[in-house]
Amino acid sequence: MTDILVYVPNSGKHAAEVLTLARALGDVSAIAFDDAAAALAGEYGAAKVYRVEAPGVDDYFVDPKAAVLIDLARSADPGFFLLPSTDEGKALAARVAVALDNGLMTDVSGLDADGTATQDAFAGATVVKSKSTKGFTLATVKSGATEPAPAPGSPATETVNATVDAADQRVKVAQRVDEPAGDRPALSEARIVVSGGRGVGSAEDFALIEKVADALGGAVGASRAATDSGYYPHKFQVGQTGTTVSPQLYVAAGISGAIQHRAGMQTSRVIVAVNKDADAPIFGMADFGVVGDLFQVLPQALEEIEKRK
Repeated sequence: MTDILVYVPNSGKHAAEVLTLARALGDVSAIAFDDAAAALAGEYGAAKVYRVEAPGVDDYFVDPKAAVLIDLARSADPGFFLLPSTDEGKALAARVAVALDNGLMTDVSGLDADGTATQDAFAGATVVKSKSTKGFTLATVKSGATEPAPAPGSPATETVNATVDAADQRVKVAQRVDEPAGDRPALSEARIVVSGGRGVGSAEDFALIEKVADALGGAVGASRAATDSGYYPHKFQVGQTGTTVSPQLYVAAGISGAIQHRAGMQTSRVIVAVNKDADAPIFGMADFGVVGDLFQVLPQALEEIEKRK
């Protein structure tokens, strides 16, 4: 089978999705910079783990990690090299592509054995097929591309000792701030997301969105219009310029469905929309739609949810 390199961050559903997708293409060799990432790779079917020991690698931007990935890609000569389509993953992939004069595809949602990738273009309005014409298939995989499926094993481990060269110390990380996790699941990994839009009307009224999300055990999201209006913090924005989500259930309340928002949630398994405007674009992609005032519809839904607990 084809050799597949996969860069594995230390945790997360997204990394598990990439590993699951990679297994269908060949034998997976995972690159892990810590024990948590190595454990995740083993849980999701990696045949081999490159366990990188590089003291100080996290003290700088992605350049030190990129140097390791470039060396491994050069020596392994893989058929595919896959990374999560995150800010870090894209930054790493770009550096690998430039260093090796290799093709690069970003935000792929599917890959065939011959390297043909499926990509959503124009915020999901068009689906295209792409293929690198130079080098191996280097791609970042968007969240929600596949359902993660564990395949626990005992991968072979090769220790890779690396140092942080002076040339890779150009950007130093001054501070990292861990946001409190809270009681709700992380937005990017939640199986249920309840989002509010401009139609919620105010920051105070977003309490209703939170109540529905909590009743369902889900995360709270918001449209760009809602966050720009100050109704909810920007870190909860769902969309092309926010967080991409792919839950089992996505509830869009008071969200018209602008193309920017649809790009961030269109791979949701089931979409439920509540909006007063029967012509709102969100209804064009919803599995279930309710034309009505969200302040009348959601309390009724909340009452039924509570009855079933």
